[in-house]
Amino acid sequence: MTDILNLIKNRDPGEKEFHQAVEEVLESVQPVLDRNPQYRQDAVLERITEPERVIMFRVPWMDDQGQVHVNRAFRIQMNSAIGPYKGGLRFHPSVNLSILKFLAFEQVFKNALTTLSMGGGKGGSDFDPKGKSDNEVMRFCQSFMAELFRHIGPDTDVPAGDIGVGAREIGYLFGMYKKLRNEFTGVLTGKSLGWGGSLIRPEATGYGSVYFAAEMLATQNQTLEGKTCLVSGSGNVSQYTVEKIIEFGGKVVTFSDSSGYIYDEEGIDTDKLAFVKRLKNIKRGRISEYIDKYSEAVYTEADTSLDYNPLWNHKSDCAFPGATENEINETDATNLMKNGVHLVCEGANMPSTPEAINIFLDKKILYAPGKASNAGGVAVSGLEMAQNSMRLNWPADEVDRRLKMIMKNIHQTCLNASAEYGVSGNYMAGANIAGFTKVVNAMLDQGLV
Repeated sequence: MTDILNLIKNRDPGEKEFHQAVEEVLESVQPVLDRNPQYRQDAVLERITEPERVIMFRVPWMDDQGQVHVNRAFRIQMNSAIGPYKGGLRFHPSVNLSILKFLAFEQVFKNALTTLSMGGGKGGSDFDPKGKSDNEVMRFCQSFMAELFRHIGPDTDVPAGDIGVGAREIGYLFGMYKKLRNEFTGVLTGKSLGWGGSLIRPEATGYGSVYFAAEMLATQNQTLEGKTCLVSGSGNVSQYTVEKIIEFGGKVVTFSDSSGYIYDEEGIDTDKLAFVKRLKNIKRGRISEYIDKYSEAVYTEADTSLDYNPLWNHKSDCAFPGATENEINETDATNLMKNGVHLVCEGANMPSTPEAINIFLDKKILYAPGKASNAGGVAVSGLEMAQNSMRLNWPADEVDRRLKMIMKNIHQTCLNASAEYGVSGNYMAGANIAGFTKVVNAMLDQGLV
């Protein structure tokens, strides 16, 4: 295992996020490799950590003043052993090859856990839609799809949204794909309801993480009712995490964005949540504007000079990181433990550093890794693909019922795998082991390809 990790680090020395994701999985699956020596003989580690295909291209586009800009874009087609590549597109200045490879690698196992027939992929660009006009975003999306369309399809690769890619961007991307291909297919998920989207898709990741948290608490005869919860982020994932926590009787006291965070000791109720949805989804404003409406809340500006995030330093029972990778470090994890948190359920992808995860595991709190707890989004994307194939739309309660069932099954799958390999209750190990064995066995069934 050390040899494989050193090989990856030497071959791609600058890809620290990818190295982190791979190391976490390799550490968890060591018992699987020991029990199945043929996996080493067949070089499954070397194969599963190398993308099947990496596509990199330029995206030239013109702003409203007639100035031409050029961005870099990628699509990582990581693994298709159990189905067509599936994973989001991210438009954000931080996008690079390392981040997308880590996301694609995580996506492989996340998709495997859903029980749906989906491989893993990820893509995006360092384009920043923030502050751009609708026409500028449209021109960028059309230029982006003018290259990407050659590499995707409903039975090949089905992208979805991610950070910076919502219903607006998906619409522009789909329109260009349809024009270039002259066909109407389910090639993208996250579409608007009027032309092939699924009910519950915007809510799915947030709802799913709360369903998973509820399953974890149930193992200790507890519920979310009366629990104080910290939530980071203020996009789709965080908004619907908060919505479902409120529905389950919990009390959420935080929201954040890149500029800072708000702390509302009285709790964020449905009216306050509706305000945040309008602020972020329609006005595209900053979370600091929350205190203009609700003066009892406190706003803290982001301070990059600090070695911790003060959002995670409040008295609470549960934490739902829903913003971005590595947002909880060792100091943050220590503060969470000090302030009484006994459940951490990840809505973002890899939001906790390895040092933070070690603290959660050492303290034996309920810790859910993103590849398990935030799989609700891609699960409903898979359900959207199924509905597109059948040319029908299920009602919201049917999609939500299936989402609950999938999250319940993922929870049980993680528990079963952790128990089988002697680490009962370790959801991270259980998720990695269950996803890894499913994908690797499919790869071996299909020969050396």
